Amino acid sequence: MWPIGPLMHEHRLIERMIALMAAEAQRLRGGGELDRGFLGAAVEFIRSYADRCHHGKEEDILFKDLAGRDLAPELGALMQELIEDHKYGRSLVGRLVSAREAGDRGQCIAILEELAEFYPRHIEKEDKHFFFPCMELFGRQEKDAMLAAFYEFDRHLIHEHFRAVVEGLEKQPRR
Repeated sequence: MWPIGPLMHEHRLIERMIALMAAEAQRLRGGGELDRGFLGAAVEFIRSYADRCHHGKEEDILFKDLAGRDLAPELGALMQELIEDHKYGRSLVGRLVSAREAGDRGQCIAILEELAEFYPRHIEKEDKHFFFPCMELFGRQEKDAMLAAFYEFDRHLIHEHFRAVVEGLEKQPRR
């Protein structure tokens, strides 16, 4: 298996969450009440899975391995665009958190819709225009090593996540 296999597989789950977020925006547009629980779960998913897990492997492993390669100018430009996309996605999620905390229904709708438009375009760039040309730059052993690095990255995530949960709770005053 090529290292892009797990990344593309992760895209399918991200697409499912984005579809739920689009449906939530539609429900809200139809007069539904703000569902803070759903919004919290959506934010957690995007931050933990899409950004930390998925984008983490791209940025910390794939992009770093590509940095030492002689990339065609259009591929290098696309990689920079993807990095900017990741930053933009993080800013959208930060805005969604603020809108949720403020109970700003209109802003929540707008941001959910923006995320629902943004992520499919971003995923298409990676799946159809970036991943396969990148893999041509690596030999079999390098691809195997990258795939192993992806698995090792994932193995540590659960511990990182729950350590952060405990540390956050430790900082909260107890009554």
